[in-house]
Amino acid sequence: MRKGMNPDLYREEWQWQEGDVTVTRSCQWSGPGCHQGCNVLFYTKDDKLVKIEGDPRSPVNEGRLCMRCLAMVEAVNHPDRILHPLRRVGERGENMWEEITMDEAYAIIAEKAREVTEEYGPKSIVTGIGTGRNATWQTSSLAFAGFQTPNDTAGMLSGDCCYTPRLQAMNAIFGSDFIADCAQLSAERFDDPEYRRPDVVLNWACNPVVSNADGFFGHWIVDCMQHGTKLFVVDTRVTWMAAHADIFLQLRPGTDAAVALGICHVMLEEDLYDKEFCDRWVYGMEALAERAAAYTPEVVEKISWVPAEKIVEAARYLGSAGTVALQWGLPLDQTKWAVGASLAVAAVEVLTGSIDVPGGFVNVKYGHVQSDIRENICKGMGKQVREGRLGDGKYALRTVGFGPHSMGDDILLAMETGEPYPIKMGFLCSTNSFINMAGESKRVYEAWQKVPFVVVCDLFMTPTAAGCADIVLPIAMGCERWGIRAWFTPLRAINKILQAGDARGDEQIMLELGQILNPDMFFWDTVPEMNEYVMKNLSSMPFDITWEELQEKTLVYPKFQYRKYETGDMRFDKQPGFNTTTGRIELYCTMYDSAGIDPLPSFKEPTCSPVSAPEEAKEYPFVLTTGRRSWEFFHSEHRQLKSMREFHPWPLCEINTQDAEALGIRDGDWVYLENQWGKIMQKAEVSDAILRGTIMAEHGWWFPERSGKLEDGLYGAFDSNINCLTIQNDMATAGYGSSYKTQICKVYKVEDGTEPKGDMPENIGRNQFEVVNR
Repeated sequence: MRKGMNPDLYREEWQWQEGDVTVTRSCQWSGPGCHQGCNVLFYTKDDKLVKIEGDPRSPVNEGRLCMRCLAMVEAVNHPDRILHPLRRVGERGENMWEEITMDEAYAIIAEKAREVTEEYGPKSIVTGIGTGRNATWQTSSLAFAGFQTPNDTAGMLSGDCCYTPRLQAMNAIFGSDFIADCAQLSAERFDDPEYRRPDVVLNWACNPVVSNADGFFGHWIVDCMQHGTKLFVVDTRVTWMAAHADIFLQLRPGTDAAVALGICHVMLEEDLYDKEFCDRWVYGMEALAERAAAYTPEVVEKISWVPAEKIVEAARYLGSAGTVALQWGLPLDQTKWAVGASLAVAAVEVLTGSIDVPGGFVNVKYGHVQSDIRENICKGMGKQVREGRLGDGKYALRTVGFGPHSMGDDILLAMETGEPYPIKMGFLCSTNSFINMAGESKRVYEAWQKVPFVVVCDLFMTPTAAGCADIVLPIAMGCERWGIRAWFTPLRAINKILQAGDARGDEQIMLELGQILNPDMFFWDTVPEMNEYVMKNLSSMPFDITWEELQEKTLVYPKFQYRKYETGDMRFDKQPGFNTTTGRIELYCTMYDSAGIDPLPSFKEPTCSPVSAPEEAKEYPFVLTTGRRSWEFFHSEHRQLKSMREFHPWPLCEINTQDAEALGIRDGDWVYLENQWGKIMQKAEVSDAILRGTIMAEHGWWFPERSGKLEDGLYGAFDSNINCLTIQNDMATAGYGSSYKTQICKVYKVEDGTEPKGDMPENIGRNQFEVVNR
């Protein structure tokens, strides 16, 4: 609790009364929301959420909340939430539904699953999840132990291009997961006697104060800055972080690996690296030096558009910086050569020697409690459940056993062709598949039309639900479910305080449907009973604590230990070193070498770029990058909320001031973005924050206020959706990464009279769908 805080105002217990209002301490980590999972206080009255505050007693966010979380009251009480199961009436795309009971919905789903299994085998059932929050492990568990299919996918995401490439790189070279240490690993934070702040945060391809990506609360960096930490930022545009950095490298999208290798080149050539640490704990230094030798600052300037002198300045800065904490982001994953790029950026961090030390890049052994839960539920299934998984045996790293999901790209091909076997059923939970996750939106939408039976579980009617679903199940929001959350630390409780209609948490749907499909594997009577089982079987984060105790504590921190490579706590055999073949950090990765892929950090041009596709670039002269985060939205969520759309009513694409002037485009003009794959419309945001020759377009756009009928445009699903201009099936041989952020395009002004009218739709926030028997 902060100094000076009134203890009577913010009490210690997990739930208390303030007059006729009940206050409940919890963690908000399910939709709508973001990746972080901040601790909150929910205020309820007469079974209704009336207020939300950040929990000032929580060391995680210290009472701070973003505007998305503050909008939870509006979201929970929104009149257009789906609160009862819906069965499609008429044809797909007519967006007409009838309400049924949960028992009826479960019976239909189970019967369809049995029919598909008997005729085609369980592999012909596909499940899909959305972005990583408290809804990632439940559907996977239901896939493996319920439907008994190996084909669980990240919402058709191409090349698993969201954190997985970086995770694979870390596990390959370090043998485990690592994160930036910004005083978040202890309840004492900066008062922990073992802790010292980073001298520099190396913020590479990440805008954490907006995104809070991968369980990392962006304001932890701001906290460090207030204690004296400096910033080194690498990005394609000027972000808040970049504007406050000592060093800022603004690069052409998709050239991160070249910039990283250029920095390595200078650090090695001028002996600016931690030689003592590298000599003792790093394997492959000579090979790295040989690879980096070709990436002189002058060569890197031609590739990346970063001036050569800035590369030299950056290397010298890091070489004398002290302790460096790496915080990196999604753009590294969303390039075709994501694995090589991740290795390159990790190599820069390794050269600083700031590995598993206070304020550095630290090893977290308990990063994935959700994986623990899934493994415990599915441990009786045996290896046969993975046999025939789509994508296995086709890509190098999957061939040697890496890969949390089926390959979405191969599921797409199976949906389209029926090879190597047909897809006859889909179960999608919390994923707006062809709006947000998948490239080639129209192609993926059409592929779902070939799947005879599709279930969608979501909070609101979305284009994916309206256009593809036969059954829609209502999902509970954060204050309406029980759950356990950790990513990475501390372990947190999600406490249920309300029931909204028939809405179920993902855990409850998994348990109830799993009991019908395979009762031997889902043997708990209630979600709290399942949570108690989970608490006793957390291999990655062992605690002597019950579910009830966690619920009342709300959060609990494990004891964190630094320099684990010196004590044997990082290896399975308990010997000093890293959990790799050599026992060292492998900048020459032996596992990648054995898998037949480049074992060293590497740069290759994107498939479509001014360099690799010069003829196409004559017609499409701009480098197109996507996925800029906004304060108001999380991916495709929050578009129904008036409070969010009042701040951000329309989709925006950022264009450099000089480029806009040359094209006759003014700030606020509607423009077309067009390339080989499609054409969409967004509003121009003219700015010097973006490099000349580059366009940054927002993702996840659809319009709940428009008609959800296919004949009327399916909520504008293809009007402003940037994934109409990105593609599937463009991965490297490793099987990870995509080209989402490295396309090319042309930009031109929408003709007068054809642009959307008005500044704000009058019916914004209203979700247009029809329930025939309401």
